[in-house]
Amino acid sequence: MPPADKPIPRRVPAGAAVLQEDVTAAIRAAVFQELASVGYGRMSIEAVARRAGVGKTAVYRRWSSKLQMVIGVVSDVAVQDTPVPDTGSLPGDLRILLGSTAQALQHPLASQIVPDLLAEAARNTEIAQTLQSALGKAQEKAGKEIVRNAVARGELPAGTDARLALDVVIGPLYWRLAVVRGPLPDGYLDHLARTSAAALQAGSTP
Repeated sequence: MPPADKPIPRRVPAGAAVLQEDVTAAIRAAVFQELASVGYGRMSIEAVARRAGVGKTAVYRRWSSKLQMVIGVVSDVAVQDTPVPDTGSLPGDLRILLGSTAQALQHPLASQIVPDLLAEAARNTEIAQTLQSALGKAQEKAGKEIVRNAVARGELPAGTDARLALDVVIGPLYWRLAVVRGPLPDGYLDHLARTSAAALQAGSTP
């Protein structure tokens, strides 16, 4: 027996008690790939498991249903903070925010997944709430910081509505990439950043 003053070492649990991170990562990747390939409606846990190279039980240990699996995987995106730019000017900050957003939306997987999930969100409140979190909260945080910095520099007045500002800036980009799904012309992001900054400044003028 071990000495009385030393704790008895606990045996590492095996089997279902252990969720291996490499398996979880493979399943997450398979979920995104299946969403991009067949969409949420035709997606199945069996297909995700095959693509990930695991058994169905590995998926069910982590999520109880297809809906919970998709919500869990997409929600992971929400914890990834959007970097807050600080270029010294409002148009410069908006240009970087627009660039990072465009890069994310133009990713081959995201360009297929986002429109499909937006359609599903109209029928499923849980998916709608997940998308709101995954697509909105990180950018909302960045938008508040950008507005706060612009106010400190005197480019925007105190009390500027940061949420409305983000709608003005990001809305056209989401419309073009996620709804219309059209290409971005050369110089589009530069022009959108300047126009958005001017609109925010004009809208804030008494």
